[in-house]
Amino acid sequence: MMKTQTEIIKQGYEALINSLGVADTIRFIQYFSPGKGDYTTERHQWLDRETLADVLMKMQELPEDSNQYDEIIK
Repeated sequence: MMKTQTEIIKQGYEALINSLGVADTIRFIQYFSPGKGDYTTERHQWLDRETLADVLMKMQELPEDSNQYDEIIK
């Protein structure tokens, strides 16, 4: 018999928790959360106000160690 989507999700969460523990499972899921809202509309709200040069300048002002994905890459 084929499993339902709900059963597969429940089994997947259980496997993650058994393997990673609760805290690390939450951290893992946060990386893949689809979020909410309309990214395209929200993106245009700030992109239409700023030039590429403005965005580049802001990026250059960030501290070098501000990469939130360093943990994943290492």
